[in-house]
Amino acid sequence: MSWALLLALCALLLLAVQLLRFLRADGDLTLLWAEWQGRRPEWELTDMVVWVTGASSGIGEELAYQLSKLGVSLVLSARRENELERVKRRCLENSNLKGKDILVLPLDLTDTSSHEVATKAVLQEFGRGFFNGLRTELATYPGITVSNICPGPVQSDIVKNALTEEVTKSVGNDGDQSYKMAANRCVRLMLISMANDLQEVWISDQPFLSVAYLWQYMPTWAFWITSKMGKKRIENFKSGVDADSSYFKFFKKKNS
Repeated sequence: MSWALLLALCALLLLAVQLLRFLRADGDLTLLWAEWQGRRPEWELTDMVVWVTGASSGIGEELAYQLSKLGVSLVLSARRENELERVKRRCLENSNLKGKDILVLPLDLTDTSSHEVATKAVLQEFGRGFFNGLRTELATYPGITVSNICPGPVQSDIVKNALTEEVTKSVGNDGDQSYKMAANRCVRLMLISMANDLQEVWISDQPFLSVAYLWQYMPTWAFWITSKMGKKRIENFKSGVDADSSYFKFFKKKNS
């Protein structure tokens, strides 16, 4: 066997392995490589202070639980103070944190006038803090990393709390979420990205992960595909069906 043929076979094998990885992926390949070979959140995030907004449910709630297990001091913010207190109690039950390590700070992000007061409250409690603006503005500060987390469909209350044509009424029905990524898996990948200082990560099962790659490398095709998908999603939503379930059902059956 010639060296040229051997190299060609190796290249084909590598391509096949990468294709298989991509089809089975639930995050972009850089993120999944960091999960396998990168720094562990358990090593990198201990003793930090993290301000979690939207901490009363969904991804924010799960993020608070997993960060608390790592020994991270927390600021929990959302509009519903009673739900934040519930999350705080569970964090304390499942970690070695003390009550002083978790600050409950009710906050409505749409009320911009409250942001400065809230920031001062956090700094007074923990004595330090950073808010990341544009990455280019912070290029001279290597100690600050901006991470863009781009999650796809994740099990949460976002649909149930979405507004209808009447802005005072919410949907009230979160539909079938069994085909969406579990919040704990999404948060684990978020922690991996934080521990490895990844600038942008995509977290989603197929087929939405493929769409993210299309937007990055073939935006013209992405516009066409998402216009078709968007129309179907709206029809599903209006008929009371989960907006994304049909795509996930098709893909799960195809790969089962």
